[in-house]
Amino acid sequence: MANLVTPMALRVAVTLGLPDLLAEPRDAGPLAAELDVSPLALDLLLGHLVTLGVLERTGGGYRTTPFGAHLRRDADNGLANLMDAGTAAGRADLAFVDLLHSVKTGEPAYPLRYGQDFWSDLDDHPHLRAAFDGQMAFRIREQLPQVVAGFDWARFATIVDVGGGPGRQLAAILAAHPRVRGHLVDLDVAAARTALAPLGERAQATAGSFFDPLPPGADAYLLFDVLHDWDDEHAERVLRRCAEAMPDDGRVLVVEAVGGLGAATEMDLVMLVHFGGRERRVEELEQVAGASGLVLDRVVELTRSRHLLEFRKGVVTR
Repeated sequence: MANLVTPMALRVAVTLGLPDLLAEPRDAGPLAAELDVSPLALDLLLGHLVTLGVLERTGGGYRTTPFGAHLRRDADNGLANLMDAGTAAGRADLAFVDLLHSVKTGEPAYPLRYGQDFWSDLDDHPHLRAAFDGQMAFRIREQLPQVVAGFDWARFATIVDVGGGPGRQLAAILAAHPRVRGHLVDLDVAAARTALAPLGERAQATAGSFFDPLPPGADAYLLFDVLHDWDDEHAERVLRRCAEAMPDDGRVLVVEAVGGLGAATEMDLVMLVHFGGRERRVEELEQVAGASGLVLDRVVELTRSRHLLEFRKGVVTR
């Protein structure tokens, strides 16, 4: 459980693309020249990957095993995106070497390693943004039908998807409910506009921050996997913007993994190290929402790992 050798060997293998490059047997020497790495060091890495069952030795050189093929970029299981040090998730996970800093301070380790926070990195590096959007899309792909079917979205004539990313969840909700209109707000809405285009005039996407004023007057404001990315101060600011924008009978719909209701403890540490956030429990979400003048109406289980918390306007609490 404490050995760093194997997880880092696997991450380096994925970063170099070895499971893909060794679909057919190859010798270490020519492969090292192609990758511009040390032949001796690469051979040592390949040897450990053989021990792990990721590769096998053949008469023609090293070859990826069926087990190792799970790490290929075309395996459609999300692993390569998570483990490649050149993607958003793989890069962020390397900040775990500074977990002690996060435990001591309660602050993310990501800025300590990279000099700026995760979101600023995404703004500065489009390839990281694209990788992150792909990771988020994969995370919800299998659960999306349950999300759409598990709640009465048709109650609302208009839904603002706050921080909706590539727009897949809003597009799925609107496709299933033809009378509902949607408005997505995020910093980068190029992918969202593509996803929402088939819905015509029923959907729009506006570039903007959820820390700034939101489109007013919608019946519901959806926060899908948003709040766990932020500490309490920033989460409250997001919720306050929703409360300011919505009418008196409006609703804020928070969809997240909830502590004590199926959220993985591993993800608590991921949220802390990457962003300074966590998978909050229901009572913690109530407290943060209460500071923004919101009151919890009900909790709905959408999937085994995600719940929807429905908030209405109430009295600001401190």
